[in-house]
Amino acid sequence: MSFQPKSALREYFESLVVAVVLALFVRTFVVQAFRIPTGSMEPSLLIGDHLLVDKQVFSPSVGALEAALLGKRRIGRGDVAVFKFPEDPGKDFVKRVIGLPGERVEIRAKTVWVDGRKLDEPWVHFMAPPLSPHDPEYTLRGEHLRDDWGPATVPAGQLLVLGDNRDNSRDSRYWGFLREDQVKGRALVVYWSAAAKKDTDGGGGWRGYYSRVRWERLLHVIR
Repeated sequence: MSFQPKSALREYFESLVVAVVLALFVRTFVVQAFRIPTGSMEPSLLIGDHLLVDKQVFSPSVGALEAALLGKRRIGRGDVAVFKFPEDPGKDFVKRVIGLPGERVEIRAKTVWVDGRKLDEPWVHFMAPPLSPHDPEYTLRGEHLRDDWGPATVPAGQLLVLGDNRDNSRDSRYWGFLREDQVKGRALVVYWSAAAKKDTDGGGGWRGYYSRVRWERLLHVIR
C-alpha cells in the first residue's frame, strides 16, 4: 500500500483548521479575553485593562476528581466575576461578589453588613464620605441607594455584586440580584493594559501608544 504525500498547501490548511478549532474551544470552554471599559472597579481594575477570564472554575463538574484537577469550586465572596448584564444579556459586566445565597445584606453609610457583621473590604474605594439622609440631594442623586441599601436577603441561586469603586458603579443596588447561571467566569489576570489617549500626553502613532502602556500591570493577578 502506498500513500500520496500531502502538498505543502494542504498541510498549512490543516494546521490552520486545527489552530482555529483549538482557539474556539479554549475561548468557549476555558478562558476568554475581556476589556475593562469603565471605572466602576477602580483601583482594582483600570479602564484599558485587558483580562483573561477563567470560564470553567464555576462550571458544573461530573465528579470530585474533575473538580479537584481543574480547581472548580462554588462562587465565593470576593471573587471578581464577569457576567451577562441582566438588563442586556448581550453585554458583559464585571463586579465583585459580595452577598451569597441566603445571606442578609445591608449597607449603612457605605458600610456593608452581612448577617449582622461588618464586612471587611480591603478592595473598596470611595470618592466622597456618606451623604446625610437630611441632605436635600440625598434622594435626588440616588445616594439613598448608593450609601444606604437594604436590608435584603439574597435569594437562592442568586448573588449580590458591587463595584469596587463604590461611588461610581451601577450594580446590584440599582438593578437587583444576579443569577448565578449568568456568571461567565472569574477574572484571573491582566495580560495587557494601556491608558486612553486622552489620559496621556504621549501623542499619536506607535510611540504615543507605547507611552500609554501600563507595563507594571502586565500579568497582574486580580485579587
